[in-house]
Amino acid sequence: MTDSIGSKRLVVGAHYGLRDWLAQRITATLMALFTLLVLLQLIFSRGPIGYDLWAGIFSPQWMRALTFTVILALTYHVWVGMRDIWMDYIKPVGIRLGLQIFTIVWLLSCMGWAVQVLWRL
Repeated sequence: MTDSIGSKRLVVGAHYGLRDWLAQRITATLMALFTLLVLLQLIFSRGPIGYDLWAGIFSPQWMRALTFTVILALTYHVWVGMRDIWMDYIKPVGIRLGLQIFTIVWLLSCMGWAVQVLWRL
């Protein structure tokens, strides 16, 4: 017996919506907790806020490792968001691919610069 009511729907796509949604929430939570940690260190520090204070906050190895992790999380967070924007709103494949490549290069450049700044402190 065949069901002739309605149309059969072919489901296509990359099927990574839930994974990306979860990644965005996890990276956002990590970045929020990191921001709170840095703010608390600034609030409870003694003396004026200047280079010495910032260098002191980021001098322990665990803080550098955590900051590096947050830089990676931020990069991935932005990539997922921008990729979704390009996929949703830019229909010509060539333009979308160009924008995605530009976004990747830009994000990797920003990440490299941030790591360079972090390790100079």
